[in-house]
This record gives sequence, structure tokens and C-alpha cells, in this order.
Amino acid sequence: MSESTTTAAGPDFSRGDGLVPAIAQDAKSGEVLMMAYMNAESYAETLATGRAVYFSRSRKKLWRKGEESGNVQLVRSVHVDCDVDTILLKVEQIGGAACHEGFSTCFFRRVTPEGLVVEGQRVFDPAKVYRKK
Repeated sequence: MSESTTTAAGPDFSRGDGLVPAIAQDAKSGEVLMMAYMNAESYAETLATGRAVYFSRSRKKLWRKGEESGNVQLVRSVHVDCDVDTILLKVEQIGGAACHEGFSTCFFRRVTPEGLVVEGQRVFDPAKVYRKK
């Protein structure tokens, strides 16, 4: 038997300098595509637009996934963990690649006793997609 309740509260942005981890998962396959951070503003825009918006810690601004590459994430559902401090986005990945290095997932390196092993094939060449203008 499953339990279902509705609450008005969403993620708790009061900890972690206002940022919470956000995991993007392929809505169909279940593959974990990437992990980024969201703040209250990026979360609200994601809910309003249906497209994944994160907060870039390095650039200190909103990062609309795919704004440069065209590889946007269409949000199919949003989930919050039991501590309300992590977000899971189930997304449809447009363009086939979530990773800025051109792979379908950011988790393309497997740890082995010998070191990291790259798994998978690049979907696009990052040097061509992210050319400085």
C-alpha cells in the first residue's frame, strides 16, 4: 500500500548557501544523466517553464540547460527526497547528450583498479558546439 499526501512545501533552500543538489535522470530509461545545483530561482523557473534550469556555481548565475548546445532537458516530473534537500528531475534529454563533454551522461567514467575507464561514445564534439564567439 502506498502513502500519498500533498504538502505546500518544496525543497529546503535554507541550507547549503541556498543551493540543493539536483539529479537529472532519463524519464524513460532511468539512466542518471547529471548532477547540478538548483537555488529557489532556478527551481521556480524549472517548474514554470518545464525546462531544466540550474544554478552554475562557477558562473554564479542561472544556467538554462542547453542554452549554448541546444541539448535541453524537458522536465517530465519533479521529485524531492525525504529530507527535502535534494531534487530529482525526470527529464527527456533533447539532442542525446546531457554532458558538456559530449556524452549522453556525465557519468561516463567507470572506476577500476587500474584507474578511470571511459564508457560510451561521444554524441557531439564539444570543441564544435562550444566555440567561443
